[in-house]
Amino acid sequence: MIQYKKIAFYTLGCKLNFSETSSIARNFENGGFARVNFEENPDVFIINTCSVTDNADKKCKQIVKKAKKINPDAFVAIIGCYAQLKPQEIAAMEGVNMVLGANEKFNILDHIKNTDAKKEDETLILNGDIDEVKDFIPSFSSGDRTRTFLKVQDGCDYSCSFCTIPLARGKSRSNSIAKTMEVANEVISKTDAKEIVLTGVNIGDFGRQNNESFNGLVKELDQLNGIERIRISSIEPNLLTDEIIDTVAKSNKFVPHFHIPLQSGSPKLLKTMRRRYKRDLYETRVENIKNLMPHCCIGVDVIIGFPGETEELFMQTYDFLKDLNISYLHVFSYSERDNTLAPGMENSVSKADRDDRSKRLRILSAKKKRAFYEENVGKSFPVLFEAEENNNFMSGFTSNYVKVKTPFKQELVNTIKQVFLKEIDKDGLFLVDFV
Repeated sequence: MIQYKKIAFYTLGCKLNFSETSSIARNFENGGFARVNFEENPDVFIINTCSVTDNADKKCKQIVKKAKKINPDAFVAIIGCYAQLKPQEIAAMEGVNMVLGANEKFNILDHIKNTDAKKEDETLILNGDIDEVKDFIPSFSSGDRTRTFLKVQDGCDYSCSFCTIPLARGKSRSNSIAKTMEVANEVISKTDAKEIVLTGVNIGDFGRQNNESFNGLVKELDQLNGIERIRISSIEPNLLTDEIIDTVAKSNKFVPHFHIPLQSGSPKLLKTMRRRYKRDLYETRVENIKNLMPHCCIGVDVIIGFPGETEELFMQTYDFLKDLNISYLHVFSYSERDNTLAPGMENSVSKADRDDRSKRLRILSAKKKRAFYEENVGKSFPVLFEAEENNNFMSGFTSNYVKVKTPFKQELVNTIKQVFLKEIDKDGLFLVDFV
């Protein structure tokens, strides 16, 4: 066994990756490794990758170079979605010692312990068939005192024409409600977090294999002792049922905040994207949320520049979002991914048009966010305060995801306080008075 002592992690991509990195890191710490920062000359670097966009692939290469510059003799292991999709491409990078796919990454501690059986100049690739990935491995993040990301689901059975996630993570799978509650209680016992964020690839699909449902999980988690707030991350509109919305509206723990992918407001593009809903359903979901929770924050994912997106079709998306009662946008420029249907489609959109449309939607997002904030002026909400200090101020988020700031006080860190939203400052944050 190679006697490594110090290990560092770098995570790219979604909150699901962060939760998995954190759980893997705890395994190494329990195995006698000391977790250090990336710049502290570690013996082992583990890079957990994303492959949603081409930029994510490029970022992985940059991080490998950075790691070898910090310690040329370090052992570098690459895990995550990029590692599952393109192991040979990663193995060809100078300085990479190990590449582990979707299943193998959770056994990385054992793999590294056994690296003495491998030639020093040989990159070890363990990358099984994604169709053979059946097990659900729970995880949760730690280290952030205020919140933890709890993985409740993995994989996806959808076949959106732009997405590689099913190829990188496999079929949809999850634990039972009972086992998920066990992990949630472990989160409470092992972290100081006041908020749990539920995460996964397609969390609305939770429980299907066990004849359970995501709404059933939400109802059980709402009875959880020892946590003050629970937030749902991203959920598909066709899986965000009226029952889930009603449960959240009546909940004491689940906060009024939904993030619902739209991807396009064009019925034609939704069809070519192979999305599983129509625009009218999306609009109905938003209306139902706002009827039950007028103060609810609603975030939206949008892809611009998808093949076939003319200016007219883009304006269908723009106008739909402009008239929709939502709070902010996450705007993504379409990125061609291998082994998906979209790159073979006709009428690709130029980079200039992608950039222009992205800019226009980001401006719309800023307007939507400002309007949502202005609706909350003069209202009172509970705020969970963060540890970070910035120019003698600290920040936090209301239950409905409005960001506030107040002069830094150590005793406020990781506490929930009722505040009065007084005014929006030049940075677009709320100044508050304490109730």
